[in-house]
Amino acid sequence: MTPLLRDMLTIYEVDRPDTRAEAAAMQVMNAAFDPRYGEAWTASQLAGFMSLPGVTLMLARLDQAALGFALVRHVIDEAELLLIAVDPKWRNKGVGTCLLEQCVKKARKSRISILHIEVRENNQAIEFYQRAGFEQIHRRPSYYKGRDGAFFDALSFSLSL
Repeated sequence: MTPLLRDMLTIYEVDRPDTRAEAAAMQVMNAAFDPRYGEAWTASQLAGFMSLPGVTLMLARLDQAALGFALVRHVIDEAELLLIAVDPKWRNKGVGTCLLEQCVKKARKSRISILHIEVRENNQAIEFYQRAGFEQIHRRPSYYKGRDGAFFDALSFSLSL
């Protein structure tokens, strides 16, 4: 990420239902997730999750434009990064890194000891997570089913904090 973009980017955190923040996240989600895998959540799924305790939605914004988001849930001393997405126009510019860094920073501040994430085995973001220090801990065979009926293993990763 260029230092200029990092300085201009704002991470906005929401820990309760917020229709504007959720709409911004849905806009990014619909642009970012490949429909052939069926991984994008619906607006009602996101809204339902936002009403649960321990859930935080982080929006990466440049001015008023949402460039990406992360959705995290924590319980006691563990957290799960449920979703992270960057608008395709802003990929490979450090937006995802800023979101992940903010997730880790918030987790440490909240005394979280481990951060989990689960991804489809052919997800290009796996290298991104590994560079950030996540280690693969588990494989769930044929966990995800694509829209074409193809099955993909789920890979679970964790980061000790």
